[in-house]
Formats: sequence, C-alpha cells, structure tokens
Amino acid sequence: MKEIKAIIRPARLDDVREALGQVVGFPGMTITQVEGCSSPARHQPHNLKEELLDYSPKVRIDIIVDDQYAQAVYDTIKSVGSTKHIGDGIVWITTVDQFDYIWQPES
Repeated sequence: MKEIKAIIRPARLDDVREALGQVVGFPGMTITQVEGCSSPARHQPHNLKEELLDYSPKVRIDIIVDDQYAQAVYDTIKSVGSTKHIGDGIVWITTVDQFDYIWQPES
C-alpha cells in the first residue's frame, strides 16, 4: 500500500477530484483545508506586512491506494493540480506498512 499526499491550490480541487474519479483503482480521498508558505529561498518578503501575509490557503489531499495504482494517482494529481506557477503545491508518495478499515461488516 502507498500513501499519497498532496497540497494544492483550492481552485484546482474540483478538477483533481474529477480526474481522480476516472483513475482505475482510485479508492477515495480525505481533504483538509490548510495554510502554507513558500521557502524563504524561493520567495523573499520585502516587508513585515508581506511576511505576515505570506501564508496562503491550500488543500491537503490524503489517499491510501494499492501499489499498482499509486503512480497513476500521483501522476494525475501532479498534472491536473498544476497551474505551472510557483505556489502550486507539492505531492509525494510514502509506503504504508499496515492498513485496515476501522469498520468491518459483520460476518
């Protein structure tokens, strides 16, 4: 199993969600509203006001998916979530050692 996490612009969420719905093996996702800022090396604030307002709203996507579908999900988020501008966000994959649903149907 793989865990795919992404932080994207909120305006891209609907398109990403729609595109992921077309990916074979896409199991669903969890969405969290977050705020983030760029690395000082990538964006140097010019004054205190700009420094304090450097945090921008983002959306975090969390997905647990079978190994065989992980790359397709990752590629979809990366391509559809991008506006080709700095601040679009990030996406990464990590290995999940153990996974199970909390609720199990009665036998």
